[in-house]
Formats: sequence, C-alpha cells, structure tokens
Amino acid sequence: MSDRKRSTALALASALAAGSAVLLAAPAAQAAVIDVAYDCKTPIGDKSAVSPIDIKAVKEGDGYKLTMSFQKGVSSSPVELGKGAMSPSAVIVVDGAEKGSVPVSGPSNPEALPANTPIKITDLSGTFKPKKSGKVTFTAGVLTIKALGTTTTCTPGNSPKPSLELEVTAAGGGGGSQSGGSGGGETLPQTGPTDSALALGTLGGTVLLSGAVGVLWLTRRGQRARS
Repeated sequence: MSDRKRSTALALASALAAGSAVLLAAPAAQAAVIDVAYDCKTPIGDKSAVSPIDIKAVKEGDGYKLTMSFQKGVSSSPVELGKGAMSPSAVIVVDGAEKGSVPVSGPSNPEALPANTPIKITDLSGTFKPKKSGKVTFTAGVLTIKALGTTTTCTPGNSPKPSLELEVTAAGGGGGSQSGGSGGGETLPQTGPTDSALALGTLGGTVLLSGAVGVLWLTRRGQRARS
C-alpha cells in the first residue's frame, strides 16, 4: 500500500472512531415512571394514595409540551361523579439550570366515576419555555381536583425523584451550557428514542465531516512532499 493510501485509511479510521465516541458520550433524555405518594386534603377528611407518574416532553416552537400521566387513581368521592363533574390540574416542579414550576391541566372525566373508587386523572399538559440553556429536571408537584363545588388538594409526601431529565436550549441561545442531548432545546426536538438517535447522528456527522477535511489535508500534504 502506498504512503498516500495508508494515510487516507488511517485518517478515515480515526474519523470514524471519533464519531463513535461522540455518539456514545452525548447525553440523552432520562425518563422514569416514579411512584408518588399523595397526601390529600378532601372535604371528607385526609386520604392517601400512591400513583406512578410519567412525564413526557415534546418540542413545540420555542418551548416544550409537557404531559403528566397518572397510571393509578388517587383520592375518591363518597358519591358518584357524573361525566364532566371533575376537573384536574397540577404543578410540575422544574429544577436544575432553571428553577420554577409549570402548571398543567387536563379535560374533565370523560365518563361517570363510581362512588368510593379511586379517581382516575386524565392526562395533564402544559408548556415549558426555558429561559436558560442546560439540564433541567421535571418532578410531580401538587395535584388539585375540583368536583361538585369542592376542592381536593394532594401533595407529594415522599419527596419523589424527577420523572424526566432533559437538556434544553433557551430560545435565542439563553445563558447556560449547550451540548447535544435531549428533549429540551433545539438539540433534541422530542424525547422519543428515534429523535435521540437523529440528534446523536447529527453530532456524529459533524465529527466525520471534520475527519474528511483531515483526509484531504493529509492527501494534499503527501502530494506536496513527493513533488
């Protein structure tokens, strides 16, 4: 093999290795279903219930649509709640590069809820618009249930862990670190695995492009050395 071909092969191998390293090192969104132990203040006394909570994020414009899902019912009613009688809302606590909260709400119950059975909460959604770039976490906060003129407030009593961790980029490149990652800023439009792979692939492509430039430089250098 000639020196020129050997140099080209080595440069390509190095570029591929660098691209693979970036793909492995780039952070991705971390989501988990977290058990939240709610302590509820109801019109008929204190109640408690545990529900696994899932929080997802989808990029929309300069923000992210957050969806909070309850996998089990919480609290209960001593009387039947007719269709549309119950309205839920909650707060998602934001921490990390930016601190605050996001109000989320959802539709009323689509069908009647029998008396003395756990109240199934519909999916709650709201919009998060980051003002700073960096890694943030989203954790289930206070849940509020309004029904038949009454209000039930449920507070997490077990200091739950975050249901979602996300790398976000603020609109206009707000202060903070910018790195390839997930489900927050422009670096990752959505939290699904397919979008993660696309975002990581873009990072890998950048490295490979640099490697190709290096190949051309080595080739030309070799030609000058022999001339």
